[in-house]
Amino acid sequence: MSPTTASSRIADLIQALAASHRSGLLLDATAWTDAVRDEADAYAVHDGVARALGWPATRWKSGGAGPQGPFSHSPVSPEPGAVLLGVEAEVALRLARDISPEAAQAPLDAGVIDGMCIAVECIASRWRQALDAPALLRMADFQSNAGLLLGPWQAWQPLDWARLPWRLTLADEPELQRQGGHSLGDPSGVLAAWLRHATRHGETVRAGTVVTTGAWGGVHRCTGRATGTLAIDGLGAFSFSAGA
Repeated sequence: MSPTTASSRIADLIQALAASHRSGLLLDATAWTDAVRDEADAYAVHDGVARALGWPATRWKSGGAGPQGPFSHSPVSPEPGAVLLGVEAEVALRLARDISPEAAQAPLDAGVIDGMCIAVECIASRWRQALDAPALLRMADFQSNAGLLLGPWQAWQPLDWARLPWRLTLADEPELQRQGGHSLGDPSGVLAAWLRHATRHGETVRAGTVVTTGAWGGVHRCTGRATGTLAIDGLGAFSFSAGA
């Protein structure tokens, strides 16, 4: 595929995904398998769709396979919606100050975070194939994000994340009880990679911007709507309801 053709396919996919967000109509992934060749293309789609939908750059998701990465990042819809496929139990962090591109390249100090809270990431897809769509197409579709629900904010403090008990109850499902399970061992482990990504085009990430930091225990499936309670020791409990 020539560079011109590749650019055209990305532009077409941006338009198609933006239209899907507006209408709720799903796209057939088989028609777009050539449109996203790598992560750089997926991130270009993120940028284009977020601009087309007018999303403010105030909510993000970030995660990694381990403390050394690889990491992935995505803007998050400002309003939860869509027919949900599942939810993820997470912890969100809030920036205490503006982070410029230059500051993002320097070591971060503990004062960069001014708050943390329980977070529930809503999972949905703009692909007819849902979570069975090709990985790069799911990545281009904001990593199957459908919004973020946030519990009450509290001051940042280090917790014994690896052994932290947490409980998730979804309507009509038995309570799930686990201990730890975050891939990085510490939710703040995403910050350096996320901030370098978010500032890569020269933007400053503003104080108050929220990033959710990766799933505890993977995707917890639901159909259409999710109602339940997520409780994390040291963070309290958060009751939520979202979806069509």
